[in-house]
Amino acid sequence: MMLLMVVFLYLTGVDQWICLSFGILSGSLLVWVIFRLNARYGEHGLMKLLAEKRHPRYLIHRKRVFRLFTRRRKKQQS
Repeated sequence: MMLLMVVFLYLTGVDQWICLSFGILSGSLLVWVIFRLNARYGEHGLMKLLAEKRHPRYLIHRKRVFRLFTRRRKKQQS
């Protein structure tokens, strides 16, 4: 994305030094933000944070507890 912006600026006639400085500054800003997020959330932490928002806070179970521990009997064929 950054490279496309630099190419677009260059093709529209903006000075070469402005294009280069924009590319270097925006690229280093992007790298800095990525390292900052990695330091805050750790490896795979941002994915864990996003996944946590998709999980329900608690599960609703409407069956009696006794039914959880009993096995169903199979129907006998005649």
